[in-house]
Amino acid sequence: MSDERGRDRAQWLWWLALVGGVSFFVAVHQHWHGPAIWAWKTSGVALLALWAAANARGTDGRLIALALGFGALGDYLLDAKGLIVGALAFAAGHVTAIILYWRNRRPALSVSQRWLGWLTVPAALVIAWGLTRGAPDGAAAVGYTVLVAAMAAAAWTSRFPRYRTGIGAMLFLASDLFIFAGEGGALSKDVTLWLVWPLYFAGQALIAWGVVSTLVKE
Repeated sequence: MSDERGRDRAQWLWWLALVGGVSFFVAVHQHWHGPAIWAWKTSGVALLALWAAANARGTDGRLIALALGFGALGDYLLDAKGLIVGALAFAAGHVTAIILYWRNRRPALSVSQRWLGWLTVPAALVIAWGLTRGAPDGAAAVGYTVLVAAMAAAAWTSRFPRYRTGIGAMLFLASDLFIFAGEGGALSKDVTLWLVWPLYFAGQALIAWGVVSTLVKE
């Protein structure tokens, strides 16, 4: 949310997004499925995208709205059309987000910030490879990890708040790695059930909050 109250538009969309995203964990826990559940799943990030769009005042505002929109589409397509189609939507969102973050690179980085930015992609690739080694879709998982890790690294080294956008992007990356851990058998799905959705939605909400609040102040 904006640090300067009253300047951001349609705050009710932000709060509805939180309700939609947080409440969906009930459906995750209960293993509910079906078109209505898919729409419920999509609602959180879709409403974040609408909130970002309502506050878009330039190219960067439109880019964050588009990135979130692709994320919402991916949420729906993963269940409605399958893993590959959903992953393509997420990949488009990551590319859009990388463009946004590179347009807004932080002019000066500390040594630790620079190292984390450089190490995020190779570290994520090693973890993804270890978690999916021997799995039929292992190569695809590692390839997808390149994009989501690059997005997280770009977010961390952007001018947007690291304790919102930067951490949010890292949570997004962590949620995908936990998916791979569950699918590859490194962790029980009874464990990853409690981690993937909370990390993912918290990550998307923090990303949106950090970027939109920064742009609104300007």
